[in-house]
Amino acid sequence: MRPFLSHPFDDDKLKEECGVFGVIGVADAANFVALGLHALQHRGQEAGGIVSYDPVTGFNSARRFGYVRDNFTKPDVMETLPGSLSIGHVRYSTAGSKGATAIRDVQPFFGEFSMGGAAIAHNGNLTNATALRRELIERGSIFQSSSDSECIIHLMARSIQKNISERIKDALRRVEGAFSIVAMTRTKLIGVRDPLGVRPLVLGRISDTAWALASETCALDIIGAEFIRDIEPGEMVVIEEGRVNSTRPFAPAKSRFCIFEHVYFSRPDSIQGGRSVYETRRQIGVELAREAPVDADLVCPVPDSGTPAAIGFSQESGIPYAMGIIRNQYMGRTFIEPTESIRNMGVRLKLNVNRALIKGKRVILVDDSVVRGTTSRKIKDMILEAGAAEVHFRIASPPTAWPCFYGVDTPERSKLLAASMTEEEMREWIGVNSLKFISLDGLYRAAGEAQGRNNAQPQYCDACFSGDYPVTPSDKIDEGFEMKAAE
Repeated sequence: MRPFLSHPFDDDKLKEECGVFGVIGVADAANFVALGLHALQHRGQEAGGIVSYDPVTGFNSARRFGYVRDNFTKPDVMETLPGSLSIGHVRYSTAGSKGATAIRDVQPFFGEFSMGGAAIAHNGNLTNATALRRELIERGSIFQSSSDSECIIHLMARSIQKNISERIKDALRRVEGAFSIVAMTRTKLIGVRDPLGVRPLVLGRISDTAWALASETCALDIIGAEFIRDIEPGEMVVIEEGRVNSTRPFAPAKSRFCIFEHVYFSRPDSIQGGRSVYETRRQIGVELAREAPVDADLVCPVPDSGTPAAIGFSQESGIPYAMGIIRNQYMGRTFIEPTESIRNMGVRLKLNVNRALIKGKRVILVDDSVVRGTTSRKIKDMILEAGAAEVHFRIASPPTAWPCFYGVDTPERSKLLAASMTEEEMREWIGVNSLKFISLDGLYRAAGEAQGRNNAQPQYCDACFSGDYPVTPSDKIDEGFEMKAAE
């Protein structure tokens, strides 16, 4: 078996590429957006941007690398973003490090049309972006970024519709893949979800005349907005003068919301699809304890994403819950220049073992996923060095064996541990006493589907586990990606 290598600072987790937020009808709307983006920082930590509109100064924008708190709390920045209408975006880079990403790739994107300007922020990924980009360039479009999202602006520019809302509909009917979009004109805040509803988008009310759109409800909480409802799959809402108007621009389709939002991406204090993310994760731990019991002394989460599942596992199994691993909360992405000696410290910069608790104990470690497996091996080594008698891994998701093409930064399939190893081979490679993943049916039960997965018509998008892609990744197939053979 070939080795699986990763950068020592890579936390070996799948990364959501972005989060979106928008408000209308409040003074200094950009300040509200900055707060909302701060609450969505877990969805993208590479860069962020805000666009606002003011009748006197027009459209204004600011785009910065780094955390929201380091950029959009400064008066000299926020004073350049006046107005009662604003949208924002946080992102991860998928083309490399910050240095390899141009500031022009940072959203929201802006376009000036004959009927006025519009800005757009996109969460998701367009699976036919390469073909669209080639077509648009051949017809004279000049791209300013490497982002697939810019295709939407160019498609809007080529539309013959008479207003921005209709041009957005026109553009989105041409794209394939996943999109949750927050857009704005001079007077309107617009939200759209793709027909399958793969990526999340929610509506909140700040007052009778002020509204917000966000990737998650936790971003509504931070500004004191009331969560009203999810934007439905295939729905477009246009908010103007305090009114919310809804249309259905796309053909009806069966919802396929990303189940990994429940496993890892969303904050545990958010509500997704009418369900508490925390409660779903706790229930995953309950299902794991039923499916894969083990005789041990302690149940310990791998911080922080494994915590709710570890609590559920402990409650169901009766094995005590304990904080056997402590996370350094102040470990930033640019903590220190990675010299060779620092590189060798690896995961220890982020996590430390509670030695007094672990020594001599049989420990169950609960984590949300195994991607490359490199971090799992390092954590196992730390636990054993601290004197643990046994180490058992319980994973709160099925094996991740397929890449995501719908807005998640996933390694190539060849780098996914589960793509080339059985569960037993993974256990041997990580070097633990036992390794068990929750079943796909168990995950569905934890997410509220009592009968498990409907294999004929799955209730969620679970392509990263099953290889069942609800939207054909046409660009990747053109590049040689092989879909899973029909069973």
